[in-house]
Amino acid sequence: MLLGGTSGFGLATAKAAAEEGAEVIVASSNKARVEGAMAQLPANAQGYAANLTNESEVQQLFETIGSFDHLVFTAGETLQLSELGHIDFEVAKAAFNLRFWGALMAAKHAAKYINKGGSITITTGIAGLRPWKGWSVAAGITGAVESLTRALAVDLAPIRVNAVCAGVVNTNLWGNMPEADRLAMFAQVGAQLPVGRVGEAEDLALTYLYIMKQPFGTGQAIIVDGGAVIV
Repeated sequence: MLLGGTSGFGLATAKAAAEEGAEVIVASSNKARVEGAMAQLPANAQGYAANLTNESEVQQLFETIGSFDHLVFTAGETLQLSELGHIDFEVAKAAFNLRFWGALMAAKHAAKYINKGGSITITTGIAGLRPWKGWSVAAGITGAVESLTRALAVDLAPIRVNAVCAGVVNTNLWGNMPEADRLAMFAQVGAQLPVGRVGEAEDLALTYLYIMKQPFGTGQAIIVDGGAVIV
């Protein structure tokens, strides 16, 4: 099951899992995105619209679905970047509500439905490790999510709980930037990375699949960033 599985990392992972024979379930707060994702997934896929920051809706979602094997949480809004003096705290709180509290709510209500050998994978980013100027909110959220991952791995054992820690990836996460600026930023960042390019959603999907398949690792944040944290 993928919360936020209707675009970006989530949809790419849903497609990759379906190609390997999984029956995928995707959910998003955006009904139109759910419908769009269903048109790209196999006929046996399921899609649900739910407010992923509303605990009662999250609880109802899992009650409706019942048992499943793996939960992947990729829900997120476009990045809200701002220098400290210009932070809109209502916007910042909304981002934290979805990325941190949303993930925690999902873990809380999903745990009793996850089959033996199953897992939870949350999504974070390298901003907590290598913040850029204007990334105070984003860095704070990613750091909190990484700590949450380790704590949930202890609280929910033997369910495995891990995180994918992404670098700059070409998804709608950057949709609030003009296209020309976005492409220029991707080119500049990619040229500085050891792999010579920014990531694609399909690159990250392979990592989510790996985490779901491997049976021994838990409490880990797997960095997939093209080498950004080492340069």
